[in-house]
This record gives sequence, structure tokens and C-alpha cells, in this order.
Amino acid sequence: MSEDQNITTTMDVDTAFLKSKRGILKLAEMVTLFVAFVCFATASRSEHIAATFIELLITSFLLLLYLLKLNKKFTLFFWPLVDAFNSVFAAVYFLVLSFIALRTYAFTGTLVGGIIGFLSAGLLTVDTYTIFKNITFNKPRNETQNQVSQDMT
Repeated sequence: MSEDQNITTTMDVDTAFLKSKRGILKLAEMVTLFVAFVCFATASRSEHIAATFIELLITSFLLLLYLLKLNKKFTLFFWPLVDAFNSVFAAVYFLVLSFIALRTYAFTGTLVGGIIGFLSAGLLTVDTYTIFKNITFNKPRNETQNQVSQDMT
């Protein structure tokens, strides 16, 4: 019984992920989503606030998932594919949301939020591209590793 109490669990933090292209991209997405959220909040546009805040939460969750290496512990889902689908739907949604915000703005906050929303949609599109570029379907593992090592050089 005393042996069980002496066992400590540690949480690994993947600091290399934050320095990678995908990590920097996720952080940039979070910054632009937060700025758009603040802009929409100052303009009191509740429909824009809710959408931006939900995507900010989802992006934060995925960043923590990769940062704490929880994607390797919770293998029920194929997390890169979940991340890719989120990025695709969020990019399309933010394009539409930004068009609406720019078309119907009455306050400067809505205008700036729409412009930052376009920037977020661009970052989400780049994120989708990088994820789908790295996801391989039905390829042998050694071909994939060779391709990834060639892409990194």
C-alpha cells in the first residue's frame, strides 16, 4: 500500500511542438481568434462573439492536447483528422462570418473583427493544408517516414 503512494505521475510537456511550424500556427490562430473575440465583444455582436469564443476554446483544447502529448494517450480518435476537420469547418465559417461582419458593420469593432476574422480563416486554411499534407492514408510506414524526413531537409 505504501508503494502505491510513492508512485508519482508526471505530465510530459512537448516544448518542441511550440517551436514547430504547426505549434506556431496554432498560437497565431489563438491570437487572431482572441483579438477578433475582443473586437466583436466591444461592438456587442453576440452572434459573432459566440462563434469566435467557441473556436477559441476548440483551438485551445487542441493546442493543449498536442502540448501535453494527450493525443498519444487518448487514441480513441485520430486527432490530426479531428484537427483537420475542425480547421476546414472553422475556415469556411469564419469566411462567411467575416463577410457578414464587413457587410453589416455599424461599429469599428465589427469592422476590425471582420478583418481579423479573414486573417484567422487564412491561418486555419494553412493549418488544414499542413495537416492534410502530413496525414497519409494507406501508405506503408517506411514510405511515410522517408517522405517526412525529405520534407524536413
